[in-house]
Amino acid sequence: MSEMNEYTPELFELVDENGNKKNFELIDAAEIKGEQYYCMIPAIEDDDFLNADCDLVILKVIEEDGEEILASIDNDDEYEVVSGFFLQRMHEALEGED
Repeated sequence: MSEMNEYTPELFELVDENGNKKNFELIDAAEIKGEQYYCMIPAIEDDDFLNADCDLVILKVIEEDGEEILASIDNDDEYEVVSGFFLQRMHEALEGED
């Protein structure tokens, strides 16, 4: 019975421009205007999760050398549209829990 309540997050190890690795948990994904985007939060990796940084990270799936990779969104207008979309979906999901 307890198996029904188990949650296994989808984790991604991302590498920043300085070569630092950090795990992120995928919380949402969507196709917007023909492009695929992922919305993530830093993965909880210790017992101090209440003090963890929970900033949203929104990345775009792009193709580089025939391989799909996740990249930051450099265009401010594109970022505003995509981040607004994910924030609205999260707001609606939280309202639905009441």
